[in-house]
Amino acid sequence: MKRYLRDNNSIRVSRSVRDLAYKAIQFKERYVKEKGKEPTVDEIAKEFDVTREDIAFSFDAIQDPISLQEPIYNDGNESIFILDQVKDTKNTDELWAEKITIAGALTKLNDREKLIIQKRFFDSKTQMEVAEEIGISQAQVSRLEKNAIKNIKRLYK
Repeated sequence: MKRYLRDNNSIRVSRSVRDLAYKAIQFKERYVKEKGKEPTVDEIAKEFDVTREDIAFSFDAIQDPISLQEPIYNDGNESIFILDQVKDTKNTDELWAEKITIAGALTKLNDREKLIIQKRFFDSKTQMEVAEEIGISQAQVSRLEKNAIKNIKRLYK
């Protein structure tokens, strides 16, 4: 039964990471009994000769996942969910999925095509302005832009 639960969790965490977390918890309990205060992450890391990031990662790894739709408050009429309390400062607009796709597509272009697409569509420059900045003709910018767009379309069809 324990093996089934361990191996069939919704998130797979390596045994070594889980073992480190459980050892760290035991160390924390001993430390609190002996010294009457919680050890710092640095003290725990030093005890096991690992980085503080490894300790933090191991503690996070043994936490049970929760749904963003989990209610954290309910007054009878209205519920507040975890999702309502999470703020995403990185992806502030509704087009974040498209931006990720576009960013992935840009990595497939050569440097010159990438520069032209960046300047044309993200910096809102005209073909003439781009041509002047990188020292080529407007016709070359047009041709390179057209090829770059064609390559992106080909990748995502």
